[in-house]
Amino acid sequence: MSTQTTAADAARQELGPGFSGTLIGPGDSGYDEARAVFNAMIDRRPALIAQCRNTADVKATIAFAREHDLLLAVRGGGHNGGGLGVVDDGVVLDLSGLSSVEVDPAKRTIRAGGGATWNMVDAAAHPHGLSTPSGIISSTGVGGLTLGGGIGHLSRKYGLTIDNLLEADVILADGTEARASADENPDLFWAIRGGGGNFGVVTSFTFRAHPVSIVQAGPTFWPLEQTAEVMRWWSDFIRQAPRELNGFFTTMTVPPADFLPAELHFRKVCGVIWCYCGDEDKAAEVFAEPQQFGNPLLHGVGPVPFPALQSLFDGFYSPGLQWYWRADFVKEFPDAAIEQHVEFGEKLPTLHSAMHMYPIDGAVHDVANSDTPFGYRDANWAEVIVGVDPDPANASLVRDWTVDYWDATHPYSAGGAYVNFMMDEGHARVRASYGANYDRLAKTKGEYDPENVFRVNQNIEPKAA
Repeated sequence: MSTQTTAADAARQELGPGFSGTLIGPGDSGYDEARAVFNAMIDRRPALIAQCRNTADVKATIAFAREHDLLLAVRGGGHNGGGLGVVDDGVVLDLSGLSSVEVDPAKRTIRAGGGATWNMVDAAAHPHGLSTPSGIISSTGVGGLTLGGGIGHLSRKYGLTIDNLLEADVILADGTEARASADENPDLFWAIRGGGGNFGVVTSFTFRAHPVSIVQAGPTFWPLEQTAEVMRWWSDFIRQAPRELNGFFTTMTVPPADFLPAELHFRKVCGVIWCYCGDEDKAAEVFAEPQQFGNPLLHGVGPVPFPALQSLFDGFYSPGLQWYWRADFVKEFPDAAIEQHVEFGEKLPTLHSAMHMYPIDGAVHDVANSDTPFGYRDANWAEVIVGVDPDPANASLVRDWTVDYWDATHPYSAGGAYVNFMMDEGHARVRASYGANYDRLAKTKGEYDPENVFRVNQNIEPKAA
């Protein structure tokens, strides 16, 4: 490729009519839309965006990036908080064209393309009364969430998303197609269940599905001043609750949503967002204590279709907001940590900023730390702090609050974080987040991607066997 030839021009010449997707460069219409990711704080300008439609396109894009020594970023749903689905001056392999979803109600399985989003999965699976553990925002990509682990509303009952992954189709750095499952390439199967996009491009996932259709769900809000007492109560209550009940703790500002009372709009609160997927006849008993504890401002739990719960935050957290993330795994809440949560909850800088604490006990604890790369199975919660605002002028404000909050609470953490909640925080942070599993991941990386082609991610550096 000469200095006068752009990457997009070279791709059109070299890939030719055999490429069935769309190749987009900086001079093309639609470029800005194609390069945009969910987090508007990320503003990167790739040399080429290859919107793939099939596995042949994926192979061709990987080969082109390698041939021209261009950084390669893989984009699924485009949600990645750290913006690692896009790269300056390199190639974006966009999987949005591989987004088909197939449901087998007899076998209770869901097969989703690497570019599918969870709302697509919900739309296909819900008519059959089925679901599989996923996140809490339905526009999230299936690929990114799964490869990082997958924490969500169903985790206490059915485990992480990776605990329900049966097999995956992977295109490796050399263009080889590999099936990863318990029986085929089991080392690769182990690695992709939490090891991120380090090992190849996953073009399809097959999940175990569960009979989840209508759930009892919604928020309980308390005055912000009760944060300490609610946090102590909730942390004990949720660990003793039946696995069918999930509820993540939050400090937040109540959004002006139609389903929430107008008198609470814009009020800072602490709260728990519940999801109960058990016997409806037992729901009143399950929620009796939460409804009575403290002085709730609202107990808004009722029957809703699971896809409605999954999309509850979609409108509030729409694409194009400024986001800054920090995260940790947490085992316990000493009083000193709770004091910091109280202090920074009172300092919530913007309407969209929040702290969430997701339970990862129950079924998540049934799997050993070494069984998948998700190495903090002995933690009880996954904490995420998000500074969010639509105005770029407030980017520093939300970033500073997030970092200061994390600095104050990190000493009380388990040490590492859920990789899907991380920005680009350096290699030491990646190692800490995989803990004792890192060395095995590095050896597997050395086997499947020895040249570190897939490094625009929470990168695991390859190690020779």
